[in-house]
Amino acid sequence: MARARGTRVAPVKFFFDARYIRTDFHDGVSRYSTELGRAVAAQAPVTFLISDPGQRDLLPAGVETIMLHGPTSALEPVTALRLNRHRPDVVFTPLQTMGALGRRFKLILTLQDIIYYRDPTPPTNLPPHIRLGWWLFHQAYWPQRLVLDRADAVATVSETSRSYIERYRLTRRPITVVSNAPSPLINIPEAGESGRELVYVGSFMPYKNTGTLIKAMAHLSPDYTLHLVSPISAGREAELSALIPAERTVIFHRGVTEAGYLELLTRAHALLTASKVEGFGLPIVEAQRAGVPVICSETDIFTEVAGPGALFFPPEDAEALAGQVRTLEDETVRQRIVETGRANAARFSWDRSAAVLLDLAQRLADSR
Repeated sequence: MARARGTRVAPVKFFFDARYIRTDFHDGVSRYSTELGRAVAAQAPVTFLISDPGQRDLLPAGVETIMLHGPTSALEPVTALRLNRHRPDVVFTPLQTMGALGRRFKLILTLQDIIYYRDPTPPTNLPPHIRLGWWLFHQAYWPQRLVLDRADAVATVSETSRSYIERYRLTRRPITVVSNAPSPLINIPEAGESGRELVYVGSFMPYKNTGTLIKAMAHLSPDYTLHLVSPISAGREAELSALIPAERTVIFHRGVTEAGYLELLTRAHALLTASKVEGFGLPIVEAQRAGVPVICSETDIFTEVAGPGALFFPPEDAEALAGQVRTLEDETVRQRIVETGRANAARFSWDRSAAVLLDLAQRLADSR
């Protein structure tokens, strides 16, 4: 399949696995799938794999879809056999669990991060048998190697994640960074005086280190409010509520709409995260794009993603975090962080990520 320099010829049949899109609220993989899928569809013909009719509503109008079983179904090991009848050239999936048995197409698997080797606690929304398998899978590296080497290529979301995949020799396949990016739907508000609202969005898994955010409130004046935006189980909320210092305000929103989240950002003093490990850290660049200062734990991934447009603190140091919050009370410092943050967020684009993915798919299709 010849192509002129500087142009892209789309694969005859490029399939994009959209079965991880959530129809209630986005988690990281769901948002990645949605935004990357939209950008791909704007650049080339693509067929989306879905497992819920509601997923169509979150994809561009008029795109072709194929209904399959869900990714946690007992049928997942034979997914490739079911796809063969549709004769795809290349299939991309945003995780690494798609069954490859008997496939007759090129396959791109994605390893978002290696978080669960450091903290093998599985997500609580999975069925019990999947959670057990998840935990067992992450007790050693060799199962991941077997999984990833079933593919023709491996994608990941950041240079930091790629470096860890290479360090632990998790695959012999070429690794391509198909980066995360802020949503194009996030509007940039006019600069104005912020309130004393501190915002955290993300799960409450142990590695997220949310307790440090709450403990930091003891070192701040009582007029600060910490907003914990995401859905949370009753048990986990009770554990974290016990950490709230006296006469300090921490609000558990238990999930908000996109509009509600944006409204919180427009009056936020800062977006906070104390996570010890991440694959990317999408809320960081989304806040930067929205003109909200970011204060985050000093880790390899946040140094890469946030760049110079954030203030950092040691992950377990609640007092240091509070000190950075107070630093932003200086309007000169605040404006500098806002400006450098916006410039940093501009490095990430779904259109560029889609182009990288389509170029990879084209190379694989050409090699058939």
